[in-house]
Amino acid sequence: MSQVEVWEAQAVADEPEDKDVTLLARIANGDRLALEHLYARVRLPVLQYLLHLTSDRRNAEELLQDTMVAIWKNARSFAGKSSVRAWIFGIARQRAFKRLRRREPVCLTLDAVESEPSGQPGPEAALLATVDRKELAHALEQLNPVHREVLLLTFVHQLSYKEIAEVMDVPIGTVKSRLNGAKRSLRQILCAGDEVRDEY
Repeated sequence: MSQVEVWEAQAVADEPEDKDVTLLARIANGDRLALEHLYARVRLPVLQYLLHLTSDRRNAEELLQDTMVAIWKNARSFAGKSSVRAWIFGIARQRAFKRLRRREPVCLTLDAVESEPSGQPGPEAALLATVDRKELAHALEQLNPVHREVLLLTFVHQLSYKEIAEVMDVPIGTVKSRLNGAKRSLRQILCAGDEVRDEY
């Protein structure tokens, strides 16, 4: 996915949730135009997420279509217990895992982690700022797939802990634990790389 697409996906993520709720209610009443509007709003972020899960654009695009069909068929089942965005990501994740026949994602790209949300940078962000692209990409490849996914949902799609828990179907405490583990593992891999370089 290009950097422009990443920025466009982020712009959609920053828009109000109320619009998604309204569109979903219209879809539940059979409004096809509302489905087209929702598709335009979620296409890029969901496609980006599916690309990270499948590592294959064709599969990701097919899964995006499957996700939209599922939204059309199941809009009435949305109970408002989570955000519409988390609900949609959950559907996309289920479709991807069904196709992959396993319960973990495949990869997370460098562009994803570089799209860290605004706010005060933590020690991990400070460390990432000192690392070059190639080194960071190599470090990400070494992470546990579950850690890569939680980083993607947090830093690229900027979902809350509650939303990530809904998408991954785990308790909020597990989300926090996985995110902390992901940051810690990434920091250890990067610091180990620094030590190796210092020996030469």
